[in-house]
Amino acid sequence: MRRFFTLLVLLLPALGVWFFWSRADHRNPAEDLPAASSSIPAQPVVAPAAAVPARARVADANSILANSTEPRIALADGLNAPDGDIHRDLMILRDILIAWRTNYPHDGNPVGENAEITAVLTGGNSLQLAFIPKNHPAINARGELCDRWGTPFVFHQLSGTQMEIRSAGPDRKLYTPDDTVLTP
Repeated sequence: MRRFFTLLVLLLPALGVWFFWSRADHRNPAEDLPAASSSIPAQPVVAPAAAVPARARVADANSILANSTEPRIALADGLNAPDGDIHRDLMILRDILIAWRTNYPHDGNPVGENAEITAVLTGGNSLQLAFIPKNHPAINARGELCDRWGTPFVFHQLSGTQMEIRSAGPDRKLYTPDDTVLTP
């Protein structure tokens, strides 16, 4: 346990510096996404509050996460936030995967289905390092990381270091025109 906390104390400042340094160029996250001719709509998709299932709402996310006693990394704090959009959520997931690869450079991306990837990112790894808190509101009862409409993300490994992430969008059906896809 002492080894874990020592590693955490050393790792948190480094991740904090990396996190803020990587945003220093003030890029617009939408510029990183494919052009409008792809499956991503030109305008961000925001569902009305009534259309978002209660388990996917994160209005109380800060209070839930603030009451946690687990040491944590703040990368996932904005995931599914009410003031964000699906494009920002995908950028957050991209940053979490980059942080994963930084700490596990020989392993590449975590592998498996959504629940397996989520388990690894919530601390089920050799260092027990949680990039996403286990009690994050974006995680459903089956342990899957969900988009802002409550549908589990689809993770598709393109290679050891590249992963496509797909949200089913507001219609909650995969592979329809309103899906949002982040392809590295």
